[in-house]
Amino acid sequence: MRQRLSELLAGAGILLRGFATWSRDPGLMLLGAVPALIVGLVMLGLLILLAFQVGGWATALTPFADGWDALWSDLLRTALALGIVVGAVVLCVLTFAAITLTVGEPFYERISRSVEERLGGVHQGAELGFWRSAAKGLRDAAVLIGMAVGTALVVFVVGLIPLVGSVLGLVTGAVLGGRALARELTGIAGDARGMTLAERRALLAAHRWRSLGFGMVAYLLLLVPGLAVVAMPAAIVGGTLLVRDLRGESTAAERAS
Repeated sequence: MRQRLSELLAGAGILLRGFATWSRDPGLMLLGAVPALIVGLVMLGLLILLAFQVGGWATALTPFADGWDALWSDLLRTALALGIVVGAVVLCVLTFAAITLTVGEPFYERISRSVEERLGGVHQGAELGFWRSAAKGLRDAAVLIGMAVGTALVVFVVGLIPLVGSVLGLVTGAVLGGRALARELTGIAGDARGMTLAERRALLAAHRWRSLGFGMVAYLLLLVPGLAVVAMPAAIVGGTLLVRDLRGESTAAERAS
């Protein structure tokens, strides 16, 4: 147990180290915050719209409860509404990361590359060419979005458990969402090394507790709308550091002699 906790904290520390780049290269990090701001505003708008509609949806989905005692019908519909909201939050966080990475790919590649260069560079993988690279990106994105939808459905079902559903849903979302974010945020560094999505998943699975600590902190930071804008480029730095760390590469800049 102590070793698992140590690994969780180590992964969290790797993510938090990414924020140091804001003081080291604020201009580049600010560019990385722009796509996060745009996508974040859209996601926040969708969640606000959902909050106003979810009560009506819960009532429409449970017409069989119209004849129940008001207490039980209200409990059922409240549990359903909370399950929908918690599942939607998880889906929004994961799709926020996926869409932001796609929209801001040139910026995030520059951020990741600057980190790699500062830490001694990286042995580049074989060039795939434009079309093969585009096909790989679309395939990986489809897999990751599918994982996001699956995660949101699991959290929704857990959120339906009476009384404790919303709390369990939030915890389940943090764990499953953290794992998914660890896969998403290590994509640029993995691609720079010619790693496939399957290879990257295997690397993260071999160090699951450290990867989970990284991903859960990223998930919690991206839950907060304003903080998510600042945290997204920092998470890209953290994802690059995580890949280097798990592969045994240097994560500390060499001092000039």
